[in-house]
Amino acid sequence: MERPYVPRPPAGRYFTNDRVLDKLVTVNDNGGIRRKTFSGTNGEAEHFISIIASGESFEDQLRDIEESYAGAIKKLGLAPGTAVFRRVFLSDLPGQAELVRQSGLAAGSGSPVAVSLVQQPPLPGAKIALLAYHVQGRAPLEKRRLSRNHMLVKKNGLGHLWSTGLLAGGASSPEDQTRGVFNGLTHALEGQGGTLRDNCVRTWVYLKDVGADYQGMVSSRAELFTGQGLTGETHYISSTGIEGSCGGEADLVALDAYSILGLEPRQVSYLNDFGLLCPAKDYKVTFERGTRVAYADRAHLFISGTASIDSKGGILHPGDVLRQLVRALENIGALLKSGRAKPADLMYLIVYLRNSADLPRVDGYLKKNFPELPLAAVEGAVCRPGWLVEVEGVAVTKNDEPALPSF
Repeated sequence: MERPYVPRPPAGRYFTNDRVLDKLVTVNDNGGIRRKTFSGTNGEAEHFISIIASGESFEDQLRDIEESYAGAIKKLGLAPGTAVFRRVFLSDLPGQAELVRQSGLAAGSGSPVAVSLVQQPPLPGAKIALLAYHVQGRAPLEKRRLSRNHMLVKKNGLGHLWSTGLLAGGASSPEDQTRGVFNGLTHALEGQGGTLRDNCVRTWVYLKDVGADYQGMVSSRAELFTGQGLTGETHYISSTGIEGSCGGEADLVALDAYSILGLEPRQVSYLNDFGLLCPAKDYKVTFERGTRVAYADRAHLFISGTASIDSKGGILHPGDVLRQLVRALENIGALLKSGRAKPADLMYLIVYLRNSADLPRVDGYLKKNFPELPLAAVEGAVCRPGWLVEVEGVAVTKNDEPALPSF
């Protein structure tokens, strides 16, 4: 049998197989657990962990996730209070969420953690997967739960606000629900002296039916952003808009977000490469391709959901999921390069596939090019039917600007 053709990225442009050097450490514990650490010169370390469950029943898989996670944080020497954020991908939110909420993934050890539960079936065939983020500093983190949906981490004069599972209650249309979830975020920011325009860095918008509800969300978000001073002449917010359920049957739109209180304008820049990608506003969608937040010793680069798009906003390689994946990753490489980073700086990737049957075609490529990077591949339909795959991630890279705030 002939081996399937796996295209390589364009030679020498953005993706390489360079080894990760200096203070960036990657470890692959086994096939289902991956972790990666960035340690800055200020003594603050950031840890990213991904785990794909094994086991027959959901209860078995949940137990496997908890045990694997406990083993990973023990190997890293992390105290329970270092946990900041956990995203739990589920295959059946209504039937599984309560068990997760009763588990150590949500309840933890008494120290608050921002937990996002989203129905996006993990691939290949798992019922649950985990992406976790820990921050290990010279002093314990100061964490405070503001409400069920908002957790604040205070460190070095900044407030890191993690907002998860925002729903709109009784609103009936995707337009009304979009307004509701963003109003919930805006009110939380205003309660801490912030604004959506000045402090929100990253959002994730989950749509129960992306085909039916995406355009309503887009139009409502654009109107709301204009009212908040977010325009094509100012800036937007890096985002992923993807199919996924976070609530009940009537919840069409849900929102997760990350915001930084005390963020200075000089810390923020926006990522693009107009030779490969057009600004999203060119096709009337209000989000940034990527956002760079700089600190004294490091920079965080938040890459929005990125697909196989060209410089005019068109879909490249229709019908070919593997070539679409390669182009999406090429686009991400270009975004990173515009922020003085490289693919080796990535700390995790999430790969959304419209059709789970496409996983075998992309799995070999991901294993070859990202053998140890924390990674979650999940089923989640992309906003345009012609896009078969979308990819997002976060990179952390060294920075040397002592005048900037410390992370």
